Amino acid sequence: MPPDRAGNNPGSGGNGSGEGREVIFEYMPVGGSVKVTAVDVATGLEVSVVGPSTAAQHELERIAVRKLRYMLEKKEKEGQELEKKTPPESSGGGIVV
Repeated sequence: MPPDRAGNNPGSGGNGSGEGREVIFEYMPVGGSVKVTAVDVATGLEVSVVGPSTAAQHELERIAVRKLRYMLEKKEKEGQELEKKTPPESSGGGIVV
């Protein structure tokens, strides 16, 4: 079963599930491969993985979530604060998302 919108993988027993964190996925085809970017909504931390375009979507997401979880744990161990990033005040032009 594919992960839900929050990156939780039902039936996975918690391994690589993102531990209930909200995760956004982006897919970018690159030739015969696909680049999957996973973004942790709470911290803004993003990681990318590349796999074959024939791979199952849930497998690519599972790998991306595991890498994201690894990076979150690594940053916590290094003592870096992981807090929601706020965009700087805009002086004009463009759209703040």
